[in-house]
Amino acid sequence: MVKAVIFTDFDGTVTLEDSNDYLTDTLGFGKEERLKVFEGVLDGTKSFRQGFMEMLESIHTPFPECIKILEKKIRLDPGFKDTFEWAQENDVPVIVVSSGMKPIIKVLLTRLVGQQSIHKIDIVSNEVEIDSHDQWKIIYKDESPFGHDKSRSIDAYKKKFESALKSGEERPVYFYCGDGVSDLSAAKECDLLFAKRGKDLVTYCKRQNVPFHEFDTFEDILASMKQVLAGEKTVTELMEN
Repeated sequence: MVKAVIFTDFDGTVTLEDSNDYLTDTLGFGKEERLKVFEGVLDGTKSFRQGFMEMLESIHTPFPECIKILEKKIRLDPGFKDTFEWAQENDVPVIVVSSGMKPIIKVLLTRLVGQQSIHKIDIVSNEVEIDSHDQWKIIYKDESPFGHDKSRSIDAYKKKFESALKSGEERPVYFYCGDGVSDLSAAKECDLLFAKRGKDLVTYCKRQNVPFHEFDTFEDILASMKQVLAGEKTVTELMEN
């Protein structure tokens, strides 16, 4: 029986830097322009889908080269590996739900958890179309203003887990870990939201009165999840930070 499920964003949550921001800042139209684009996303005058597409269209470096650069430059939260290993030992599924691109996520995650373990993590994200000259474009997962409506993906998983319950069994506790604007709809689908300290998601949650628990690293998340599953703390208590 599955007691808990960990849904997590990838860029800026599992990674210490956002890989898409890094590509845009160093190979695309730069940080200043990126921040201008996302001002519109934050104030609601532009969709995340549109802003993200503008960022990526400014990058003309061949895709394999982008991957190599990211492998060298992007650091991952070492606490995620410990969390993943604990999850494996305790039959807790780990599902990456991302607005990023699957080939990038898979390469970076493999570096952290290893080739033998990467298949144990579901990755639900956008795809990439690469032409014969290694030029590329993002292929959004759906038609939503986010490009990938994470709440839909999470809802599908919840239905799957709950349909497998036997009579009298309780449904799993759903955790979500995130840092950005695209995580808000996902957060509302879960029992406890872990929002990264100092990031846009915290600002958004406060503005929209969405309860959350702040974290700095996955070590914090792991400690809190253990408390919930051991009955030492309730989700409500953690929501009060």
